Amino acid sequence: MSTVKPSPSFGQAFVPILFFLCLLLFGLFINPVLLNNRMLPVEVLVMLSLTFTCLYLMRMGHRWKDIQANITKKIGETVPVIMILIAVGVLIGSWIVSGTIPMLLYYGISLVSPDWIYVFSFVICILFSLLTGTSWGSAGTIGVVMIGITEVFGADVAITAGAVVGGSFFGDKLSPLSDTTNIAALATGIPVLEHIRSMLYTTVPAAVLAAIVYTALSPVFRGELQDAVTELNMIELTLADLKTIFRFHILLLLPLVIVIYGSVTKKPIFLTLLISSFVAMVLGLIFQPFAISDVFQSLNTGFSTSMVDPGIALQSDVLTILNRGGLYNLKEGVYICLLVFMFIGALQTINAIEEVIKGMMSRIATRRQLIVTALSTTWLASLIIANQYATTFLVAETFKDKFDQLGVKRKVLSRSIEDAGTMMENLMPWTPSGLFMFGTLGVSSLSYAPYQFMSLFNIVIAYFFAVTGIACFYRKMP
Repeated sequence: MSTVKPSPSFGQAFVPILFFLCLLLFGLFINPVLLNNRMLPVEVLVMLSLTFTCLYLMRMGHRWKDIQANITKKIGETVPVIMILIAVGVLIGSWIVSGTIPMLLYYGISLVSPDWIYVFSFVICILFSLLTGTSWGSAGTIGVVMIGITEVFGADVAITAGAVVGGSFFGDKLSPLSDTTNIAALATGIPVLEHIRSMLYTTVPAAVLAAIVYTALSPVFRGELQDAVTELNMIELTLADLKTIFRFHILLLLPLVIVIYGSVTKKPIFLTLLISSFVAMVLGLIFQPFAISDVFQSLNTGFSTSMVDPGIALQSDVLTILNRGGLYNLKEGVYICLLVFMFIGALQTINAIEEVIKGMMSRIATRRQLIVTALSTTWLASLIIANQYATTFLVAETFKDKFDQLGVKRKVLSRSIEDAGTMMENLMPWTPSGLFMFGTLGVSSLSYAPYQFMSLFNIVIAYFFAVTGIACFYRKMP
């Protein structure tokens, strides 16, 4: 017969979380930046945290059987994320072999000026994400194209990735079609439009500042091209190769239309991505000069320029950017996802995250402290839970009564959840958004984070408003 263990103290609950945070600080910052060594693998850091947490819990008296049961239960929650990661890999491979991405690359290179590649990437992803309400859909479609154009121009891929991610999450935050936007409003008990109007105060200034910085950077960080003649020659050769390898047709936009339609109508994202992929596969068989085995291989392990007819001499090395995609493209992301959720499952044995948040709540006395704590708690919970939905409901349920008691409107709470949760999650390499962006764009979140100005400006503005009381909508206390 099992014995019910008492709730842990704040200190006991915080120990495994502190160990995890210290490992991340050392492996991702101190070791590479201060000690000038290579960054430590996130997978190993999480695995060490998992091992420590399991041993710590057993030392507290918890049975391995109970710990394992919590881990197993939590792993079940990773399945939807893993399904999407797999579908994205298939989507990219199919869109390349069908000619969809090459065609978008061709016309994108022809129309976009290299001098404004960063700000253009930011703005186009804002428009696309506002239309669809999805950051993942925006980055996984138009974002991939912008990365390809950047590589052809010889510009900085990390800056473009930051612009793509920032622009994509702008729409994810402000579009009434966004799932995170609707969930934040639902969890805090306010109308969606009221929630969106509240977010305008932090999001729009952040977007304007980010656009200014990307505009200033665009003519500066252009890569290692030696002169305009070299650049022009490379662009012309790339365009010629794309035209030689692929056959362009208006129907090649159909896979993109399917993704947009599925996003707008809220169809299951996994099925939407797979349907788009299989339509792209059929289009590849109809329009492109590849064997059926090449088309299937593109969906499995990704497209490769080695599939091109050996009789065609490629003039540009840049087209190696097309060697990507496939079912196994995001296997690293799947491993990290599993390990992170195993760690979270172990923490749930003692409800560590909930106990830590309760401890923080007991120390709140003023409105300023309340909003700052809500922001910090959301960021910490998002960092550890790695699930924006769970973070939203946990923080909302914990804080909303306190916001009522201290006379702060709940739309400030809903905005804080998005500012520190939705907008910051993509900067962490082990979260679903961080993993998705890495697998889709080919740039790790730690590489693009310094250039993801949208989220960085947004969180600074959010804390500034919290401290100063600007746009905090205080009620008059009786």
